[in-house]
Amino acid sequence: MNRPPFALSTLSEEESLLYDTALDYAQKVVAPKRDQMDREASMPREVIDGLFELGLMGIEIPDEYGGSEASFFESILVVEALARVDASVSVLVDVQNTLVINTLLRCGSQELKARYLPHLAKDWVGSYALSEAQSGSDAFALATRAEDHGDHFLVTGSKLWITNAYESEVFVVFATMDPKLKHKGIVALVVERDSPGFVVEAKEDKLGIRASSTCPLTLERVRVPRENLLGEVGKGYKIAMETLNEGRIGIGAQMVGIAQAAFDLSVAHVQERKQFGQALKDFQGIQFQLAEMRTELETARLLVYNAARLKCAGRPFLTEAAMAKLHASNVAESLASKAIDLLGGVGFTREYLAEKLYRDAKIGKIYEGTSNMQLLTIAKQVLS
Repeated sequence: MNRPPFALSTLSEEESLLYDTALDYAQKVVAPKRDQMDREASMPREVIDGLFELGLMGIEIPDEYGGSEASFFESILVVEALARVDASVSVLVDVQNTLVINTLLRCGSQELKARYLPHLAKDWVGSYALSEAQSGSDAFALATRAEDHGDHFLVTGSKLWITNAYESEVFVVFATMDPKLKHKGIVALVVERDSPGFVVEAKEDKLGIRASSTCPLTLERVRVPRENLLGEVGKGYKIAMETLNEGRIGIGAQMVGIAQAAFDLSVAHVQERKQFGQALKDFQGIQFQLAEMRTELETARLLVYNAARLKCAGRPFLTEAAMAKLHASNVAESLASKAIDLLGGVGFTREYLAEKLYRDAKIGKIYEGTSNMQLLTIAKQVLS
């Protein structure tokens, strides 16, 4: 298999097999469709169905619910492997596993798990609906309201930038019972797509990860049964923070996959391209650039793997997750840019993958916590 140069020998046999399975699927099934998916900003259902068939959409779901019953670290490996071919497919799997399923596993009642996990393992895509027009980095300045009516809630409001929304059947939605309570008034609810009053609006036309759907949501007095409450009333803030901390490791893995693709493309090009009677790889200046790229790539991968291992070991990982996402997103953008530089004119055209990698990498500094928010998290730990 076309593995990263990093020592995957440190992985277990099961971890290596899952990585190889995801990469092989991406190279054989996704790669031939990648350009069309990017142009049309669409995710073919057959691609999603293949991910379900391989068990990549329910990696941590227990076997009793039809999942793969694997580890969080293995979900991170899958996200990285898929991003080497297409970051849009990668983030589809990432949100499904590290945000939606993660939340249900940690905070869902046994009834909620029994109702939704089998679908999420087999055929349902899920979304995580937190952001709003006035609540981005200030994630809990929520305007979406949830009225408590005893056996149910009535939810009214709107959401923005919801990944996977176009394909999703189920949504983890955050709303406030009372804005005056600030974070203590937040609830997390599981909402089904076909609920009356729930509307998935048109997809956003984005710079990168174009095949990944990003849609606004509108909720007009959507009735949500009380049993669809995740955790307790007022605990939505804690649920979201814990989940997003883990999700940031997933975005770090996505960025590592993009960076690996940019590095692989660069190496292949300088070995083939000749100037002034010799291959580009024979120029020391080119060799030094590749050495720096390789080093940046490995530091990003090590940070991501370390954060994921800490999480799996039950140890604190908040700062490590922030560092992983911060550094990996910087490296992905840097290596994608350098790949364009090394390819020259053709790198600036859509005929080659480099420009897509550059467009896809940009989102890493924005979603699931901007780079400035990661810096703030790290600085708080340093000064505590």
